[in-house]
Amino acid sequence: MVDDEIMNIELLKAYLEEEYAVISATNGNEALKLVGEDEPDVILLDVMMPDINGYQVCEILKGDPRTQFIPVIMVTALSGRDDWIAGIEAGADEFLTKPVNKMELLTRISSLLKLKNMHYDLLTERDKLNLQNKIRSVLTQIIPVLLKTLPGEQKSIVIHQMIDMVVEAIMENADSENKVMSYEGIGDVCCQIINQLGADFKSELLSDENTIFTIQGNVCPWGKEEAQLNPILCTLSRGIFSRIVDIYGQDMEVDVLETMGNGDEQCIFQLNKIDY
Repeated sequence: MVDDEIMNIELLKAYLEEEYAVISATNGNEALKLVGEDEPDVILLDVMMPDINGYQVCEILKGDPRTQFIPVIMVTALSGRDDWIAGIEAGADEFLTKPVNKMELLTRISSLLKLKNMHYDLLTERDKLNLQNKIRSVLTQIIPVLLKTLPGEQKSIVIHQMIDMVVEAIMENADSENKVMSYEGIGDVCCQIINQLGADFKSELLSDENTIFTIQGNVCPWGKEEAQLNPILCTLSRGIFSRIVDIYGQDMEVDVLETMGNGDEQCIFQLNKIDY
């Protein structure tokens, strides 16, 4: 909230503090400094200020990749057509005219927050697809060529290195709340990880007594044709599951029942509890 009039700040704070944490600034330079220190979800920005005006502040914010998607609401006593055009040209997302109506203020903020969340959801999905495409491209194009040139004893080393690379890359994007230490959740975690590569796998608990799971799906993470050309990719899938089991400290082993790389209609992996 940026306004050089303390009374205006106090009024808007009274409207908002029940639902939002409010940080205030009394001039444009202070506002830019605070935005850099603690990125806000929405900025309420007065136009007429003594050092740099609200239009200039908005232009700076919208011109910076780090802050360009923060919604800016211009709050101003100005209501002329030229003033609104100047705000649009500066990149403002919304306008409110003083004196501000409480319900209108809350409604505008709520709408902008929904749009902002939708935008970041789209960015997340884009990043997820980029990760899938990057990993799949590297593994399906490079590994088969690489393995042809290596002696047998080194192939296993390369495969394990690639498995670690894939799991590490995907675990960085995995939901930490899904990190479980019980047998019952391991199958779901395996599916969550492999599905980030574009697969459509599901886990099923077959026996509470023996804690046996199957992980199966008919959408290959590597692409069905690529897997059939290079069945070694199915070994990577099994290795990923084994690596996840290790990360979560479970005594389980992974068996391969069916794979599309070997001509089956689906992939089926089985996770068995190791009894000592």
